[in-house]
Amino acid sequence: MRSLIVVLFLAAGLGFLSPAQAQDVAGQSPVRVDSVQAEFTQEKHLPILVRPIISKGTFVFQAPASLRWEYLSPVHSVLLMDDGRPRKFIERNDQFVEEQGMGMDSMAIVLQEITGWLDGHISDTPTFKAKVQEGGLIVLTPKEAALARIISRIELRLAGRSGLMESVTLYEGPDSLTRLIFSHGVLNEKIPPATFMKP
Repeated sequence: MRSLIVVLFLAAGLGFLSPAQAQDVAGQSPVRVDSVQAEFTQEKHLPILVRPIISKGTFVFQAPASLRWEYLSPVHSVLLMDDGRPRKFIERNDQFVEEQGMGMDSMAIVLQEITGWLDGHISDTPTFKAKVQEGGLIVLTPKEAALARIISRIELRLAGRSGLMESVTLYEGPDSLTRLIFSHGVLNEKIPPATFMKP
């Protein structure tokens, strides 16, 4: 469950700033977000590892509450949310198998948080305090002690003037972090509904 929560919070890496934040941080006009798509590279740094674990995948968001977070390597898995309902699939023997059981209610709560970020409500989250710093950096710190034991802070870094995130770094402890670096971001292209319904 811990790793699931970490992955889901990192999905917010392509979040957009609210209009006020966009103007404060990048000096730009507000950007309307209907959809966003991108590729990502994830680096997992742990004290016991000589080199970070590298994963690659794709990310798709459609306002108001549809999400596809897909790892292509090293293990193919897909997390889907269609209109607020989360589902998780893992590829086994060339077929996707849906995971069931405990944790799906928690997943739904976390995904609702993420879609709020993606819809431009970073400063409004009940879970995190947001602080805008110079250089297009937003630092999120947990409000609750229970979450702070899992995530000490999240750093969101802007990519230029578009409002897209360049990277997200999630600090899980003094020597452990997960970083996502995003590329090939595309705004407001039409996305087929099936993208969020099946792996």
